[in-house]
Amino acid sequence: MVVILFGVTGAGKTSVGQLLARDLGWAFYDADDFHSPANVEKMRGGTPLDDGDRWPWLERLRAKIEECLSAGENAVIACSALKEAYRDYLTVNSQVKLVYLEGDFELIAARLRSRPEHFMNPDLLKSQFEALEPPDHDAFVVDVSRTPADIVRTIRDWIRL
Repeated sequence: MVVILFGVTGAGKTSVGQLLARDLGWAFYDADDFHSPANVEKMRGGTPLDDGDRWPWLERLRAKIEECLSAGENAVIACSALKEAYRDYLTVNSQVKLVYLEGDFELIAARLRSRPEHFMNPDLLKSQFEALEPPDHDAFVVDVSRTPADIVRTIRDWIRL
């Protein structure tokens, strides 16, 4: 099984994902590690990515998901996956589960201000919320105002592990 945690930057995808993977004994992959150097520089400079930037990145992620599934490796992936088309593309079969880490702009902005070491320019948060297509099906929604440990317990209960 592959669980994809998605949402805007600052929603807690990486911290919750690492905790969930450690708790389950699964592999963890951060989708940020699959971005090209050019994408990272664009984001660091405050320029939003467009679909031309994102599709090669999504192709690399899908290949990793297929690799995990074919090898029988359970994994947690932290990935923005802001648009439904991206999530549909990454959901290669029923063994891929989507979890939307939902939070409001003010909460997420406050989190970003507290982590200046991340390459994502906090000014891009507005563009992420504008690009976000909240899920209307096929995703489990979790409120990120809760503690990471509580979020992990909720996700585990949902996937029944």
